[in-house]
Formats: sequence, structure tokens, C-alpha cells
Amino acid sequence: MGRGKPIFYSALALTGVNLLLRMVSTSFQVYLSGRVGPAGVGLLQLVLSVGMLATTASMAGVRTAAMYLTAGELGRGRPENVTWVLRGCFAYALACSGAVSLGFQVFAPVLAERWIGDPAALGALRIYAGMLPVVCLCGCMTGYFTAANRIGTLAAVEVAEQLFTMAVTVAGLALWAGDDPGRACQAVVLGSGAGAVLTLTVLFLLRLRERPPRGKPVKVARRLLSTAAPLALADDLRSGISTVENLMVPKRLALYPGEVSPLAAFGMVSGMVFPVLMFPAAILFALAELLIPELARCAAAGSRRRIQYLVKRSLRAAMLYGSLFCGAMYLLAPELCQALYGNAQAGLYLRRFSLLAPMLYCDAITDAMTKGLGQHRACVRYNILTNSLDVALLFLLLPKMGMDGYFLSFLGTHLLNFILSLRRLLIISRCRIEFHGPAFTAAATGLGILAAAFVAPPVARLAAYLAVWGCCLVLFGVVSREDADWLRGLVKGV
Repeated sequence: MGRGKPIFYSALALTGVNLLLRMVSTSFQVYLSGRVGPAGVGLLQLVLSVGMLATTASMAGVRTAAMYLTAGELGRGRPENVTWVLRGCFAYALACSGAVSLGFQVFAPVLAERWIGDPAALGALRIYAGMLPVVCLCGCMTGYFTAANRIGTLAAVEVAEQLFTMAVTVAGLALWAGDDPGRACQAVVLGSGAGAVLTLTVLFLLRLRERPPRGKPVKVARRLLSTAAPLALADDLRSGISTVENLMVPKRLALYPGEVSPLAAFGMVSGMVFPVLMFPAAILFALAELLIPELARCAAAGSRRRIQYLVKRSLRAAMLYGSLFCGAMYLLAPELCQALYGNAQAGLYLRRFSLLAPMLYCDAITDAMTKGLGQHRACVRYNILTNSLDVALLFLLLPKMGMDGYFLSFLGTHLLNFILSLRRLLIISRCRIEFHGPAFTAAATGLGILAAAFVAPPVARLAAYLAVWGCCLVLFGVVSREDADWLRGLVKGV
């Protein structure tokens, strides 16, 4: 396992960056919710949802394609072809983003008035349209740097981008936006666009400084399209259906007699609960980011044993990590949301959604490994099925069950997607997973929650949970000395 050290330390670098960025993002959500309230956060989420639909459509799968194709060339020992890969990705990105940007600019008034239902969102949508080409070119460059294992460089640039984004956004909110939700949305989008410009400029200059070798021209169009097109279809469908879902939720929720403020309830879950729920997953997102090019290199080199090793270890790590934070967030949800948002209702929502953390965290890793092994078309099929089902369930359940229907739809569709993706991953990697491990892990989490639920002080409650959870994992044989030796080997690089 000679390559364990690079991916481990690269994961540590990305983990640190992702944790920092998530802390900044969560802090910003707290700051913003204090300025505009849950309803204002709900409006911002709708604007960002429509904007992300345009971003996803203009990106058209190019970021993952650049990462995948670059990793393939490097894995085959042909670094001179990377320049032609990037040229093809740039041309593809500019063509797609230019077309989407123009259409988004033209239809922005209709989107603001009819989709979002608030003309104040028009300015933010037009800013989004203008920044789409820059964001797509950034995707190409970050895909290259990730595949080339330039994680330290990429991490430093991402930190600088986030800090610059925050500075521009906070300045816009403080000096211009005030408490106006429409202007607040414009300030957020403008800050994000400024950060993208900074990132693209820095990464492009760094690429030029490398003086990369340039071989004879190679044709990349067919490989690029075969990789990017399925990703684009999957991402567009997922983003489109997600946008329809987000725009539909407040309207269908308003038909439920027990819901007084639908937009506030939606903003509470999407803008307060989900950032906290997914904050610990920054570590796994770092691992997922590295697994795509790593598995692509392994597949190109025919390293079947390493693929199986990475699949098993990554799924195991995600399972244990998700179960750890499942119990911790369930027990501390009221105190967390009260401290962050001063909102007790958000704590109740967080407690419910925290039970899904193991599945969500494992799904993130599974999705990355499936893409790394070239199973993009399978992802398209699963996303079409589950996202369409999600919209149908929300349409039916929200007027009858309110936010309970939202939770049931979220649970059912995400579980189905995870099962299908995991099955595909195990087939293509030829791995076998013993499922008594997840069962015993779930039992350890449940016993830990039961044992700590009646402890009053939050810190003591968390300590009691960790003690019972850890002891149960050892007693059930889920964690053994072999795991400790493996972890020590990673740290020592042996």
C-alpha cells in the first residue's frame, strides 16, 4: 500500500480546508439568519437554488470530466496530454456556460416573478448569469489540480477564495444591503462571484508557471463528451428537480392547515438544519474529492486489489464516522440550534434529520467511488428515478402531513438512491461487504443514545455517549486491534 500515505495526507489537507470553509459557511448562515430572519433565509435559499440550477447546467459535468481525464492520462504516464485535455475542457465549458448565461439573463425577470415569486430576486439572478463562465472555468482548473494531487496548492487557494468571498459579502451587507432581503441576496451572489474570479486568476497563473510538457495534439472531444455528457444529464436533472422541489415546498406546505409560515419552515430546515447536519461531513467530502481521481488512476492501471481495498476502507470509515455524529447531533441538537440560531424549533428538526447522518455520509463516499470507476450512466439512472420520486412524494405529502411529509420523502428517496448506488459499486469493484458490521454499529449508536439521553449537562451527555458507543463497538467486534494498527500505519506512513 505504498500509495496510502499520499492520499492520507492529501485527505488531511483537504479536511482542514473543508472544515475551515464549513465553519465560515455555517458562521455566515448564523450571521445572515440574524439579519434577515428565517423568512429571509428561505428567500435566499430559493434564489440560490435557481442560481445553482443555472450553474449546474453551464458546468455540464466538466469539472469531474477534467478530473477524470487528467487522472487517466497521468495514470497511463502521459502528462504531455494534459494540456490538450484542459484545452478541450475549457472550450467545452465556455460554450456551455456562454449559452446558459445568455438564456439565464434573458429569462431572469420571468424566473424572479413566476418561479421565486418575488421581483426583488431579479438583481441576484442577473449577477449569477454574469459569473457563470468564470465559475465553469474554475471547475476545470480545480478538477485538474485535484487529479494532479496538488492538494496543498488547491487548499490554499480555496481558503483565500472563501475569505475574499466573505469579505466582499459582509461589506455588501453592511454598507449597502441593510435588512433588505433582495439586496442581501445580491450581496451574497456578488461575493461568490468575486471569489470565483480570484480563484480562476490564481490557478491559471499557477498552471502557467508549471511549464507543462506539450506533446502532439490529441483528440479529447469524444472522451470528454462521453464522460461529461452523462454527468451533465445527471447533474442537470438533479439540480432541476431540486430547484422544482425547493420552489414547490413553500407553496405546497402552505396548503397544510398546521403550518403558519411555510417559507420560514423551509428556510429553517434548508438554511439552518442542513448546514449543521452536513458540517461534520467536510472530512468525508475531502476523502470523496480524492477518491475520484485515485480510483480512476487505479482503474487505468488495472489495480483491482487496491480498488477493493479503497472501497472497503472508505465505506467502513464513512459508516463509523456517520454513526458517531448521528448520536452526538441527536443528543445535542437543542443546545446547538439554540446557541447558533436562538431557535428551538430548528433543534427539533435537527434531532430528526440527525438519524439519517450515517446513510447520508456513506452515500457521499459511495457516489464518489462510483464516479471514479466510470459508472456515470448508472448515476444518471438512479438520480432520475429518485429525484422524480422525491418531487412526486413532496407534492402528495406536504399538504397532508406538513414537514413530516418532507422528512418522509427525504428519507425514502435518499435511502433508495444509496441502496442502488451501493449495489452498483459492489458489483463493479467485485467487493463483498459483511452487513453485520452496519447492524452492530447501529446498535452501538442506539445504546449510546439511550444511555446518555438522561444526562443533563451537554458535555457530560456527549462524554457518556462516546464512552458507551466506543465500548459497544469494541464488544461487538466492529472495531479491533487491526483497525488501530491500520490507523497508526497511515499516520507513520508505513
